[in-house]
Amino acid sequence: MNEFTVDDLTTILRECAGEDDESALDGDILDVEFGSLGYDSIAMMETAGRIKIDYGVVLADDVVLSAGTPRELVRLVNLTMVESS
Repeated sequence: MNEFTVDDLTTILRECAGEDDESALDGDILDVEFGSLGYDSIAMMETAGRIKIDYGVVLADDVVLSAGTPRELVRLVNLTMVESS
C-alpha cells in the first residue's frame, strides 16, 4: 500500500463504529471534527485497531485521540507508514 486515503478511513469508520446515520460520512469530511461526525474516543480507538490490523500501522493512543479530523488522522497514518518503511 502506497498511501492511506480518506476513502480508506471512511470505510473503516463505517465498519468499525456501526454508526446509524451513514450520511454523516458523505461528502467532504476531511476537516469535520470526529465529534461532529458522531465518533467518540472509543470509536477512534477501535478505528486505530482496524488500521493496525488492515494496514500494519501502529498509532499511539494519544496520537489517535489528538487527531481531531479525518485529514489529521490520514496524515498521521501516512507519516507513520513512511517512517516505518
